[in-house]
Amino acid sequence: MRYQRMLVPALALVFVMVPAISARAQGEAVPRGPTFGARALQALIDGVQFGVIIAITSVGLSLIFGTIHLINFAHGEFVTIGATFAFFLNVSAAGPGWHLIPAALAAVVFGALLGGAVDRGIWRPLRARGTGLINMFIVTIGLSLVLRHVVLVLYGTRPASYAQYDIQSTIGLGPAGITPRDLTVTLLAVLVLLGIAALLQKTRIGTAVRAVSANRDLAEASGIDVQRVVLFVWMLAGGLAALGGVFFGLVEIVTWDMGFKLLLLMFAGVILGGLGSAYGAMVGSLVVGIVAQMSTLWFPVDLQYAWALLVLILVLLVRPQGILGRAERVG
Repeated sequence: MRYQRMLVPALALVFVMVPAISARAQGEAVPRGPTFGARALQALIDGVQFGVIIAITSVGLSLIFGTIHLINFAHGEFVTIGATFAFFLNVSAAGPGWHLIPAALAAVVFGALLGGAVDRGIWRPLRARGTGLINMFIVTIGLSLVLRHVVLVLYGTRPASYAQYDIQSTIGLGPAGITPRDLTVTLLAVLVLLGIAALLQKTRIGTAVRAVSANRDLAEASGIDVQRVVLFVWMLAGGLAALGGVFFGLVEIVTWDMGFKLLLLMFAGVILGGLGSAYGAMVGSLVVGIVAQMSTLWFPVDLQYAWALLVLILVLLVRPQGILGRAERVG
């Protein structure tokens, strides 16, 4: 009996070792996994893609805080609504069955209109009544719960994908790779961010937005229509959130709570870059995305968001105002 117990592991070892020895004897290369350098490059590519998607969604969140100092906890639901609205137009049996590109454009328009409607219907009356920021923040939490469960009722809990650009072969980038879909999403996201920067720097409405963010009272005294600027910011934030939701649903999957899951990283990008700074939100979100993906080289995937938040804490310990934020005196 003792010899039989020893024989079983010995035979298993033989069955494992013989193919490898035979391959070496015949000059065949034994298959190996990707090197650490290849995995690091792939994680960097994935991190840039993830970061620019977070940046698109977080820019509007930062602009809202810069103009009216409101922390919009419902911003993640705008992301979900954009993704699910495009899904309805593209995939749902009750929808028109549009191609994803016009469905995405319609979702951006719907998100912008929703942002404007929320400002005109909720936030402007509350501002007119002099409602405090803490009370308005509580309202954003309630609005988030309402919108999330409306999406849950209309969309359901089953994850789904868009009809187009689902399964694609990768394009080789040295030892790493990226699908044409992911490459297109990344390039489009970068172009959108560059367009936002040009809008803020080169247009009259962009100048007005920066003026209101810098000093609301002085901007109003200078003849700027602050309410119009705030309405524009809400519509811009809603449209960008919807676009980011479509991009995120395209590279990942569409779910009823996808925006809520992304909300913490949006806040991390905004705070890391500097509260109220659109450019800071872009830089901070890119850092968060890269750190989240690069951390998977050493740690489990389930902890990738935690390491991004740890970097946020470390940066704020050194630079409390964020990467591009302005230091202010308290008191």
